[in-house]
Amino acid sequence: MTQYRSIKNLSKDDRPREKLVESGRGALSNAEILGILIGSGTREKSAVKLCQEILESVDNDLNRLARLSIHDLTKFKGIGQAKAVTIAAALELGRRKQSEAGKSKDRIGSSQDVYNVMIQRFQDLDHEEFYILNLSRSNEIKSIELISKGGISGTVVDGKLIFKSALAQTSAAIILCHNHPSGNLKPSQADIDLTKKIKEFGKMIDLPVLDHLIITDKGYYSFADEGIF
Repeated sequence: MTQYRSIKNLSKDDRPREKLVESGRGALSNAEILGILIGSGTREKSAVKLCQEILESVDNDLNRLARLSIHDLTKFKGIGQAKAVTIAAALELGRRKQSEAGKSKDRIGSSQDVYNVMIQRFQDLDHEEFYILNLSRSNEIKSIELISKGGISGTVVDGKLIFKSALAQTSAAIILCHNHPSGNLKPSQADIDLTKKIKEFGKMIDLPVLDHLIITDKGYYSFADEGIF
């Protein structure tokens, strides 16, 4: 039977806390970083080994790890609710850091700009969310408003709420944006019909709808880029 060694009994080079202090954050593997977070493992596995097992279960994909619920994480022997919450909170903090970085670029000139601003809001979601971006006359973002949340396959969007938000912000233009948790970038017929309806009403009240983006973890689909607008 393989002898178990706790983190404190590992060689100095393998102890993640000391490794971080002496060599910097970049020297740590993902498993070592998670090992620091959870602090301890089990009688059979060190914290780092336990975290390696968790990472291997999601093919070492941090995006997939972030989608695991507290319940999913506690299925691993040695991960109780407190440790699961610590992991989830750390991943959420990382997501928010990326989101804050995106705020520095608040003027929209292309669909890529919209994607860069919005991707952090959609990463790791297992359900659909629909947002609008309210823009000024110079295409600066005045606000980003959540219009609706739904399930895996869709969300119900009320056009009145879209324009209520836009008019309240005295927006010069708006951009629609929602995610497809399935990863499929192709718009549904419902997506197309909604986009046309919102765009037409926007014309009537002199409030241009510049684009509608469908976003996944892998990329995005822009109605404007595809010539639908």
